[in-house]
Amino acid sequence: MEKQQVLIAGLGLIGGSIAKAIKKESEHYIIGFDISESTLHFALNHGIIDEASPNFDKAALKADIIIISAPISETIQLISQLDSLPFTKEVIVSDTASVKGSVLIAANDLTNKSIRFIGGHPMAGSHKKGIEAAKAHLFENAIYVLSPLDNATEENVATLREVLSATKSNFVVLQSDEHDEMTGVISHFPHLIASSLVHQARKWEKKHAFLPKLAAGGFRDITRIASSNPVMWQDIFYHNQSKMSAMLADWIIEMEYLKKLLEDNEREEVITYLNSAKNYRDGLNEGERGAIPAFYDVYVDIPDQPGAIAEVALILANASLSIKNIEILEVREGITGALRLSFYTKEAQVAGQKVLKQRGFETMIQS
Repeated sequence: MEKQQVLIAGLGLIGGSIAKAIKKESEHYIIGFDISESTLHFALNHGIIDEASPNFDKAALKADIIIISAPISETIQLISQLDSLPFTKEVIVSDTASVKGSVLIAANDLTNKSIRFIGGHPMAGSHKKGIEAAKAHLFENAIYVLSPLDNATEENVATLREVLSATKSNFVVLQSDEHDEMTGVISHFPHLIASSLVHQARKWEKKHAFLPKLAAGGFRDITRIASSNPVMWQDIFYHNQSKMSAMLADWIIEMEYLKKLLEDNEREEVITYLNSAKNYRDGLNEGERGAIPAFYDVYVDIPDQPGAIAEVALILANASLSIKNIEILEVREGITGALRLSFYTKEAQVAGQKVLKQRGFETMIQS
């Protein structure tokens, strides 16, 4: 494929990570636009982009591909701004917004015949923000949704995919409405729930001052996303408000049902409820069924002393066992161990537990 001039408009976490990936894995020429002068300087000085431009219109006219990576409302504004530009060639335009309906409505209103619009949503992120947090591997193995308009040809989609292949994402094509409903269920709505759980803990702290000291383990994991950018999330909720409202109504019904089970001490029904949730969640790890990767964990008791983690890692390395992830567990909630080791396969998990046991470590595999 010939070298493309790619404009990344918005060099925050997402745009910066896309720029880093393309720059690292290809020869395409990256132009960066951002309203922040310091962000542009950082991106240019760190080799994330080839050229910095403070003028969106001028940068857009140079580009073969434009990827708008901005909050949804700003994305819509920039899309509209493209309509009046005197392009001299066909240009592929995409975005990274997590709500596609509003964006594609704006794109569908364009009259500029040079624009071929393909909606996009790389489904990965971080609680951190800004160009400093950008990572070339942020989207590796993540789902990257594409939603092309009718004016985008298969060749246009193939060109965009080739450029974005540097992210090492898994591409799927979805209609905007089904995308917004599904991301509402598995991304937007969980953020609302996480925030509500944090508010609940904050209120209970008035009664139990020691509560923050216990807020680790499960609470930390389930509420991590509540640390994300509030302004960005308000914008997401605004553009997906009808689906958020419907899901909140469903959630209230679900909680009323669960509340009644607990009040009536319906022991078997509660077990069935929890077991059903466990089976569905565990099933998301199986093969092609879900995007949640299947990792195989071993919990290890280690002493709190220098070199303990290094010793465990060295034992596994000497046994030629590769670790996917290591997590230090701050609070042990129902497990035996201060260290969680994640392996790629069941075979490696069993072998890892065996070799650690042979070296005197207390281990557990949680079923």
